[in-house]
Amino acid sequence: MGAIPGACDYDYLIVGAGVIGCAIARELVRSPVRVGVVEQGWDVAEGASKANSSILHTGFDAKPGTREARLVAEGWWLWQQEAPELGVPILRTGAVMLALDEEQAQELERWRRNAFENGVTDVELLTRDRVLALAPAANPAVVRGLFVPRESVTCTFTATVALAEQAAVNGTVFHFGHRVTGIERSPDGSYRVLTDRGPLTARWLIDAAGLWADEIARWAGADGLVITPRKGEFLVLDKSARAKVPLIHLPVPTPISKGILVAPTANGNVLLGPTAEDIGDKRDLSVTASGLQRAREGALRLAPALADEPVIATYAGLRPASSAGDYVIEIHPRDRLVLAAGIRSTGLSSALAVAREVVRGLLEAGEPLASSESPLRPRPRRSWAPGQPRPCTRPELVAADPSYGRVLCLCELVSEGEIREALRAPIPATTLDAIKKRTWAMAGRCQGFYCTAAILQFMSRELRVPVSGLTKSGPGSPVAGPPVASRGRRGHG
Repeated sequence: MGAIPGACDYDYLIVGAGVIGCAIARELVRSPVRVGVVEQGWDVAEGASKANSSILHTGFDAKPGTREARLVAEGWWLWQQEAPELGVPILRTGAVMLALDEEQAQELERWRRNAFENGVTDVELLTRDRVLALAPAANPAVVRGLFVPRESVTCTFTATVALAEQAAVNGTVFHFGHRVTGIERSPDGSYRVLTDRGPLTARWLIDAAGLWADEIARWAGADGLVITPRKGEFLVLDKSARAKVPLIHLPVPTPISKGILVAPTANGNVLLGPTAEDIGDKRDLSVTASGLQRAREGALRLAPALADEPVIATYAGLRPASSAGDYVIEIHPRDRLVLAAGIRSTGLSSALAVAREVVRGLLEAGEPLASSESPLRPRPRRSWAPGQPRPCTRPELVAADPSYGRVLCLCELVSEGEIREALRAPIPATTLDAIKKRTWAMAGRCQGFYCTAAILQFMSRELRVPVSGLTKSGPGSPVAGPPVASRGRRGHG
């Protein structure tokens, strides 16, 4: 991608293409400014945004008076307004916090007061009978519950892709596969961001680098931020479990964590998890037998009726826990630096509000930006979104384009037409993981066992790239090796 004419490549360069970075980019391009995003991964949502519970929180359980509490509450309402335009599903399932003994039951009143302090006034204390009526799979030992009717479920992949695509349609330039290796300042105060694929320059630097935000901040001259990766391990149950879990099951939180929960998903599965373990390695996404066992045991304490439901997948995610104990959103006008860091598991919920907070800060710093009401060009609409009928089940769509009737992923009924859409989108899917994020192909019961080869062959034809040149998540993750030469049968003469 060539440099834009002018003193710098960009007015604002965002480091990180997670849900926060993409939301900020989308908000900035409401104005006629040059916005770039630099990301070490080969797609959006490759870090903390990739592996979470996809819950849209109301903020009822956040610490009152914190920036997190305020922005999560604001973000929930903003998603209600903007999700339809973005094509992002929201399932308002509600949630119930389960007290399994009298000591926990006494804690529920404290969490009810906490919710009211955060402006979430529609919570309700429930008797045991009402809990079991709402959550039939809940532990029969439950004593009382706290019902939070507006807690919702969405899809972190769909949300991040939608934000990124609308940002791209409105002029944002994404630089994927660019690992930042250093940051320099020019005499005029502009930034020269060094990457392993060449430098990028900008008037302002916006640090939304998630787990790596402390390193980016130090390179930019802002000391004091420390990010600790907090690992959470999850199990994914087959769709047969979904009928038993009509709403989110929450434990009574501990001082360390909100705890292990049971949650339905927008795609019809059920999640168990996450665990919470502070670790030192920001790249450690391994799952462990002990971690998965803790996740399972914690979830089954809430809903023992799920004990016989099959597990089809496991994964781990890392949340960027800040030493500040709250979101770190700072505008440094003299240095033309923005920090949007320490945004943990509630980042999906607060992303739209965080983006507006950043723009408000830039306006106060004298930047000539448009208001949040300024219109944006829409992103292209998909033929499918989580929770909707698949194109292959819609005769009128298949009649108009038979590729929507050629199913490649049988578990999730994903068609050639849907994969073609992903390959040709404003943020093109060029890896298997990117295809999965956009279509949910290979995420069903067989976990890609039967469909991956067919999907690779289709991608190869569409992209005009040999299968051996395709990857799971970018260079270094090949999906096929070089062909093995045939040995044949040795003759005699």
